[in-house]
Amino acid sequence: MLSKNKKLERKITLNQETRDGILTFCKMNHPNEGILILRGKSKHGNVLIDGLVIPPFSETGADFAGFPHNPLPLDPSYIGIVHSHPAGSAEPSLTDSNNFFGLVSIIVKSPYENDDIFAWDSSGNKIPLDMGCSLFYHFHMVLVLHWQFLSSFHYF
Repeated sequence: MLSKNKKLERKITLNQETRDGILTFCKMNHPNEGILILRGKSKHGNVLIDGLVIPPFSETGADFAGFPHNPLPLDPSYIGIVHSHPAGSAEPSLTDSNNFFGLVSIIVKSPYENDDIFAWDSSGNKIPLDMGCSLFYHFHMVLVLHWQFLSSFHYF
C-alpha cells in the first residue's frame, strides 16, 4: 500500500530573549543591514529558535548583508538566518532567495518592532511566526505541571 507524503507545515516559535536580541541588533546596525545566524531545534515542522550567533567575516551595507558559509563549524543547531531591511518591505529579495541558509529566513523591517518580524521558507512563502514566552516562563510552567502531576497521587 502506498501512502501519500503530506507536506509538512512549518511553524516558527521565537522566544522572548531571542526576539529582543534580534530587534536590538537590527536597531544597532541601522541604517545598515544586520545579519545573524539562528540557533534552535526543529521537530515535525515546528521550529523553535532560542539563540543567535554573529557570523564570522560578515559584511553589511545599506542594502546588503552576507557572510561566507565555508568558515562555519558543522553545527546542527544552525537553522537559518535573520537579517534586517532598513528600507522597504520585509519581502525576501532575489538575492535573499538565492542565498537561503537552513530551514528559515527571518527578515526584520524598520522600525524594528515586534510587528516588523517575518519568517520565510526557501520558496519565498511566509511561515507563521509565534512570539513565544520567555525561557523563565517555560521553566515555571514545567515546574507547575510537575507539581500538579506529583500532587495528583494520594499517599495513604
